[in-house]
Amino acid sequence: MDYPVALSTQLRQHLRSLRKARGLTQADLAARLGVVQSRVADIEADPSAVSVEQLFKVLTVLNAQLVVRDTAPTVGLTGQAVASSSGKVTVSAEDSVSSPHPADAAPKGQW
Repeated sequence: MDYPVALSTQLRQHLRSLRKARGLTQADLAARLGVVQSRVADIEADPSAVSVEQLFKVLTVLNAQLVVRDTAPTVGLTGQAVASSSGKVTVSAEDSVSSPHPADAAPKGQW
C-alpha cells in the first residue's frame, strides 16, 4: 500500500506505524540497525534530522521503500496532457515530451 508523504511529520507517523506493524519495539529496531534505542526514538520524533542513507537503512529493516512518483501531467505531441480513466497521467510509447526534463538540463552535481 502507498502512503503519500508531503511533510516530515507524516513520515514520523509512518515510520512508527511501520515499526509497530512489524511487531518491533524501538529496542528491536535499534538492534537490527546497530544503534541504541534512543537513536530510533530520535528518528521517529524528528525524521528530518536523519540522513537519507540512514532513512534507507530504517526502511530496509522495516521492509519498506521510498518511491518517488512524478505527479505532474505529461505533455504529448499534441501539447495536451494525456490522462487515463483512473485520472493518472500516461503517455504512450510514440508520444514525446516537447522540452527536456528539468533534471536532465541541470548541471551535474548541483541541485
